[in-house]
Amino acid sequence: MAQSTQTPEFDRDIEVRRIDETTYAADLAPGWVVGGGLNGGYLLAVIANALRAHLPNHPDPIVLSTFYAGASTPGPAEVRVATKRDKGSLAIATAELWQGEDLRITTTATYADLDGLHAKSSDFERVTATEPELPPVEECLSSTTAPEEMKTFVPMLDRYELCVPKEQFVWGGAAPTGEAVFTGWFRHHDREPDVLSLLQVLDALPPVTFALELPGWAPTLELTCHIRHKPAPGWLKVTHFSRNLSGGMFEEDCEVWDSAGRLVAQARQLARLPRS
Repeated sequence: MAQSTQTPEFDRDIEVRRIDETTYAADLAPGWVVGGGLNGGYLLAVIANALRAHLPNHPDPIVLSTFYAGASTPGPAEVRVATKRDKGSLAIATAELWQGEDLRITTTATYADLDGLHAKSSDFERVTATEPELPPVEECLSSTTAPEEMKTFVPMLDRYELCVPKEQFVWGGAAPTGEAVFTGWFRHHDREPDVLSLLQVLDALPPVTFALELPGWAPTLELTCHIRHKPAPGWLKVTHFSRNLSGGMFEEDCEVWDSAGRLVAQARQLARLPRS
C-alpha cells in the first residue's frame, strides 16, 4: 500500500479536540454515512479516540459495549467521558456522544496497553474460530466498482476497499445467496490497520440481511467489540454471520483476521431488520 505524508483520511475523520477535563469535540465526517445515519463503527472509533486521549496510560481499547440511542448526522459533536478506574493494567470509563441536546451513543469501555498486557501473559492460545477461506484478492470483486446509486446510498464505500467473492457482490447485482454470511478482504486506502481502525472494520460489511433478500439500512441497537491483538500490516479478512432473525431484529457476529493469520478482533451487534 502506498504511504502518504499527509494524515490519512480515517485519522482526520476521527480527530477530537479537548474542551475541558471531561469533554472532547469532534466533527463527524459526511463520508461515513450509510442509509439514514453515520456508520456505527466509525462513530465508535471517534469515541475510542477520545477515550485514548483521556487515558494516556492505557492507550488501547480492549472491550467496548455501545448502545445507539439515535442516528448520528455529519457535523459537530461532543464526547463526554467519565473515568471509573485508572490504575494497574486496566482502565474503565464511560463515554457519551452528544449532538446538541440529543444523546446519540453511550459506551462503557475497558482500556489497557496491549503490548504490556501480552508481555505479562503466557504464549498459550487456543482459538477454535476458523480463519475464512477466500479467493485471492484479484479474483474478488471490489466495492470500488459498486454502482453509483449504491454509493449514493452508502457514501462510505469510497472510504475503503472491500473485495468479496463474486457470488457475494449483492450491491453490484449478484443474486442473494440465501445464507446470512458475508466474507471479504478489507483495507483502508491510505493507511495500515490499527486497533482504532479495527472498530470501524467490525461494522464495515453490508448487513447480512442483504444476502437474505432484505436490503436496506439496518440500525444498530447495541454493539460489543473485543480487540485481541494489534493487527499486522496488510489486508484483513472479515466475516459477518447471523443465526437468528426474530422479533424484528437480528444479531450479527463479526471476526477480523490479520495478514499473519491471527484473530485480532471480534464483535456482536443487535440490529433492527432493514428499513427500505
